[in-house]
Amino acid sequence: MTTYSPDSSADSFSSVRAITTPSGPRREGQPSWNTQRNSAMPVSRYRSFAAEVENISLPDRTWPDKVATVAPGWCAVDLRDGNQALIDPMSPERKRRMFDLLVRMGYKEIEVGFPSASQTDFDFVREIIEQGAIPDDVTIQVLTQCRPELIERTFEACNGAPRVIVHFYNSTSILQRRVVFRADREAVKKIATDGAKLCVEEAKKYPGTLWRFEYSPESYTGTELEYAVEVCNAVAEIVQP
Repeated sequence: MTTYSPDSSADSFSSVRAITTPSGPRREGQPSWNTQRNSAMPVSRYRSFAAEVENISLPDRTWPDKVATVAPGWCAVDLRDGNQALIDPMSPERKRRMFDLLVRMGYKEIEVGFPSASQTDFDFVREIIEQGAIPDDVTIQVLTQCRPELIERTFEACNGAPRVIVHFYNSTSILQRRVVFRADREAVKKIATDGAKLCVEEAKKYPGTLWRFEYSPESYTGTELEYAVEVCNAVAEIVQP
């Protein structure tokens, strides 16, 4: 039996079909931070799903009748979340080839790693920044827990990047509050708000980068709905999206 090694080929991501990087105009009304371009795909050839199904008129409902008519902002997470799911994680060389491919495919937001938790990820983020591999209109995304030393390490890794999304998180579920943190709701919310404040402070140290923030209450499905909303609103007040 022949065992295939992804690193054995000259270019694991080469294809006989050329990649056409989206280069169409930006959508009218698109926010300034969203640099995504229209695709070259012939979308006019296809009917929408809404046009294919029977129209059911139920005037008392609201959101089910709404139709998505434009593409969302795509963020590729192959290099962090996807890589984490692999039995054999990608080598730095494969990650670099994958990053370059995602740029060629037109992704404008690319999650590149967890630099505060992995020296390999830290080095990879520094490599693509120092070697000028990140186009000015591409935003890299990094993940960090709401711990001061990890947040500071994350900003250190991203120094010099044109655009960065710092995705910070902490656990908020009932079980983790009780077993892991042994803390009440206010104390766990403070972990989130302290993390948000530090992110804002750290961003001021690197004025050459356009910073954006994303927050997640980890284990959201095990968290009381009203409490999850309370924590997210408290964070939003600090980062002021």
